[in-house]
Amino acid sequence: MICYILHSQVLGKYYIGITLEHVSSRLEKHNQSAYGTHFTSQTSDWSLYLEIICNCKTQMLQIEKHIKRMKSKVYIENLKKYPEMLDKLKSKYDCN
Repeated sequence: MICYILHSQVLGKYYIGITLEHVSSRLEKHNQSAYGTHFTSQTSDWSLYLEIICNCKTQMLQIEKHIKRMKSKVYIENLKKYPEMLDKLKSKYDCN
């Protein structure tokens, strides 16, 4: 169970998603426009920016929703820059 963040140099944007499969195969699908008119089909230069391994499905969904709600590139960049932010996020949305 993984919440992941992709980055596109061409668009200068991030994409937040979740998956139960390997992130590498999910990334490949995004870059091949396998999701049709999906946001990620605008370009094929997506790269994995951050991978957040979650303990349960609920945690994965809540973390994805939280990051999307923030609507902030700076917040996303800080998640990678300051790992303690990820720890706090995982604690906030614990599986218990």
